[in-house]
Amino acid sequence: MPPDARTLPTYQLNGLMRYLGACLLVAGATALGWLLRPYTPVPNLIMVYLLAVVLAALRLGLRPAVLTAVGSAFAFNFVLAPAHLPATVFDKEYLPVFLGLLMVGLVISSLVATAQKRSEALQERELETTSLYRLSRELSAAPDRQALFAAVVRNAELAIAAQAAVFRAAEEITAPLAASRDMTFTEAELSAVTWASRSGYQSTTPAAGDAAAGSLACLPLVWNGVCQGVLALRQPLPGSSSQRLVEGFIAQIMSALQRIELAHEAEQAQVIQTRANFERSLLNSISHDLRTPLVSITGTLGTLRDKLDRLPPATSRQLLEAACSEADRLNRFVGNLLNMTRLEAGALQLRTEWYELQDLVGCALNALEQRIGPRPITTLLPDGLPPVMMDLVLMTQVLINVLDNALKYSPPGEEITISGRFERPWVVLEVADRGPGIPEQDLERIFDKFYRIPVPEGAGGTGLGLSICKGIVEAHGGAIAAANRVDGGARIMIQLAAGEAPS
Repeated sequence: MPPDARTLPTYQLNGLMRYLGACLLVAGATALGWLLRPYTPVPNLIMVYLLAVVLAALRLGLRPAVLTAVGSAFAFNFVLAPAHLPATVFDKEYLPVFLGLLMVGLVISSLVATAQKRSEALQERELETTSLYRLSRELSAAPDRQALFAAVVRNAELAIAAQAAVFRAAEEITAPLAASRDMTFTEAELSAVTWASRSGYQSTTPAAGDAAAGSLACLPLVWNGVCQGVLALRQPLPGSSSQRLVEGFIAQIMSALQRIELAHEAEQAQVIQTRANFERSLLNSISHDLRTPLVSITGTLGTLRDKLDRLPPATSRQLLEAACSEADRLNRFVGNLLNMTRLEAGALQLRTEWYELQDLVGCALNALEQRIGPRPITTLLPDGLPPVMMDLVLMTQVLINVLDNALKYSPPGEEITISGRFERPWVVLEVADRGPGIPEQDLERIFDKFYRIPVPEGAGGTGLGLSICKGIVEAHGGAIAAANRVDGGARIMIQLAAGEAPS
């Protein structure tokens, strides 16, 4: 990892400049010692040289500090110490001082340089840890692979100061999933990325021509023996620190990819389980709703077959009417299933003509005559309502389903009101009952497929009726909604586009 001048205290000086700095430190210490010599004993001037050695070790490195120590020893002996005889190199009085200064200077420079290296290593590790923590935090928040790879590129630019790109593993790689801005690739580099993806081994391509961008390192992301992608870095990776940081990046990426893969598998397992539960509930519901009318019809016909001669005519007629009612119920249920299949397949074809609301309400009430029985039904359809372009057969099925729900969820004998009104540009048909109403949280959900309100108990059905109503009404370009009455009960509003019948 490239050193940061804001965090590392050593000056990044090159070659001879550092040794020149050592010489200048010796010269400066000597000059200062010469100025202080008249005011202090000569041995005390050793402290000036020791200070120079410490500064050299802190700022210039180990070898310049050694040069400073040796130079300081000789400068002290030949400049600051008393004059020597011409034949004498070292005065025996100052020889121990000379040797002591040399040894202490060497030890101090060595210790300071060692401490400095350790400090730099600790700061590099701190920067690595910070970079890996930042990457880990962003990867843990990534919801999918695309967001994960974008976070990898962003953090590689910040931490490694390199252009980065991430490729999805493929037989022939042509473009990255995420890459640094303005980062392009030659055919040779894409071939190297493809080879790394296929083989699972690292590859490096040299810089093209005299490009200053540097070589491209292709690092495969392998998990469970399968290459999941390739991380490409356009920068030489000098030093163990940079290599260590890149290895940490790859480990974090693989951990995040594993997390996303396991989360996806868990989600798929939950979907499969939910689907299995839904299919089981649907089969149970359909089998119950099919079997109930079939059992009633079979029992009624069996009774008529075995006891027809002994039954009074009125009883026989009641049994036949009951069988016909159950047959109609079964027919409506099968029709709902077929209509739902057609809606989901997009095969619903509308045969529209101009009709009055009175025609629609009359057809639905005639079809439910047996089901309604003595139940009071009030119709409030004012004169002058505009006609509606609709498929009468399908819209009759819609109104039958809505009325059937009103009959099912309201007490016997309570009035059901069918009303119509003109709210430009809509004709609104409303069915209101006096039942317990619809829970607020279910007002939107009752139009979902297979959704049923849990109360009142004993209300059958599969939850297809209102879902089919919504599909048919929306196919007409209209809308359907539910609300509760202020004085108790529920109401269903059907909006259809109003028009003018052709003359």
